[in-house]
Amino acid sequence: MAVNHTLQVIIEHDKDGYFAYVPELKGCHSQGDSMEEVMKNIKEAIDLYWSTLG
Repeated sequence: MAVNHTLQVIIEHDKDGYFAYVPELKGCHSQGDSMEEVMKNIKEAIDLYWSTLG
């Protein structure tokens, strides 16, 4: 059964690219060279985080 949950994702940008993290999910973060890449990567990180909770 799928459960929907709204999460806040913080995205920061600097000269090296983009960094994203989810304050509610300790240790859940990712990076990318573009906004599109960091969004794809943080979605994958969130999925992996949930999968570790069993």
